[in-house]
Amino acid sequence: MTAELKKNFVAGDWLAGTDVNRNVNPSDTSDVVGEYARADEKQTLQAIDAAFDARLSWQRKTAEERADALDRIGTEILARRDELGRLLSREEGKTLVEGIGEATRAGRVFKFFAGEALRLGGEKLASIRAGVEVDVVREAEGVIGIITPWNFPIAIPAWKIAPALAYGNTVVFKPADLVPGSAWALSEIIVRAGALPTGVFNLVMGAGSKVGNTLVTSPKVRAMTFTGSTGTGRQIGLRCMERGAKVQLEMGGKNPLVILDDADLEQAVSVAINGSFYSTGQRCTGSSRLIVQSGIHDRFVAAMTERMAALRTDHALKDGTDIGPVASKDQLDQDLFYIANAKEEGGRIAAGGELLQREHPGFYLSPALIVDTHNAMRVNREEVFGPVASVIRVKDYDEALATANDTEFGLSSGICTTSLKCASDFKRNSTAGMVMVNVPTAGVDYHAPFGGRKGSSYGSREQGSYAREFYTSVKTTYTQA
Repeated sequence: MTAELKKNFVAGDWLAGTDVNRNVNPSDTSDVVGEYARADEKQTLQAIDAAFDARLSWQRKTAEERADALDRIGTEILARRDELGRLLSREEGKTLVEGIGEATRAGRVFKFFAGEALRLGGEKLASIRAGVEVDVVREAEGVIGIITPWNFPIAIPAWKIAPALAYGNTVVFKPADLVPGSAWALSEIIVRAGALPTGVFNLVMGAGSKVGNTLVTSPKVRAMTFTGSTGTGRQIGLRCMERGAKVQLEMGGKNPLVILDDADLEQAVSVAINGSFYSTGQRCTGSSRLIVQSGIHDRFVAAMTERMAALRTDHALKDGTDIGPVASKDQLDQDLFYIANAKEEGGRIAAGGELLQREHPGFYLSPALIVDTHNAMRVNREEVFGPVASVIRVKDYDEALATANDTEFGLSSGICTTSLKCASDFKRNSTAGMVMVNVPTAGVDYHAPFGGRKGSSYGSREQGSYAREFYTSVKTTYTQA
């Protein structure tokens, strides 16, 4: 029996597309999660037109009306977090605990921005001219194009869609083609629970070459927010700047975790295991470069190897699974390429890096720890985006800091130390947008700004109150009293 086709949502209607995407479970490739419509350029333009036509009516809703809509959406997400988390883990491959945690985060994000809708303020300034009043206010940008990645298929859409709606914008949302299930489920909740006017929210699933390109080049899309690969992000940025559109890009990372001689060894290993391998290492904030001072290096590698041997890589929904499968065959091939390349350049596999056979056919790879590496190696320069971490030995703190900063990326960085002096210096001098001390490089709060520097990010920060910088425009008005 054929499963019901999950359709795109355009101008208030659920519509079939021009093609169908079969969503496959990476833990069991014989399991089809569902069938999802793919939009083409024409349907995407219909969604953009609907969002454009609805923008003024949504902006004119009161802040309380927008807040109430977001609060209802957040309430339903939280009530269904177990169901949504199971779907997420089934289609993306992160463990069930992680999937439920991500769904919970999505609900909390909508609740947070329900409050932010009521907190958007302005300024009143004294004019240099007698009898003139100066007011500074923030207004919605208009139509927001949203393109999200496959590794956080409900949390990242939530932290883009929620502020867009909270501040009075309309939305055209394109999720990653690899994981349409969570995006569709979130969209169905937004449409129904939010009771939004026609055209305010639109879902167009499909290929980036069709849907994404149409969004990026449309003159009616005032702003584009994108999370994904560095190459694609740079192309989007150039196209948006060519037509004067606002753009926000979150791209790659090659995040360092520094382990100093004075670190608590058990804590450092726990931080590294979490940051490097949880969520199958498929996090832009994951710690893929472990920069370890000489005095603790051998003990750290031995302790890591011991802890990694106890990690269970298996079906994402199975009890006791620590690490789920890699999300796709293409991503698995990429992981294996970097492991092989590291060996060719002189690295040694201290643990893992092997294809695994489990009860069901899937993309299983044991987490890999590569030692005897240096910072010029390809595995330490390019984003692997998998359960692969390399160890770089350094002689002292100064070399550790220099090595950590020696990268084109600058998303997240971390240090494990009991020295207040070193921790304070690292927080000041790390060239990353987010710095962690004795906590994993991956894992952030939804009410705090998220984003990086250098090649990792472009534009204003995501999440928290800082989100208003992207989703609103500043207007200054002068009035003769």
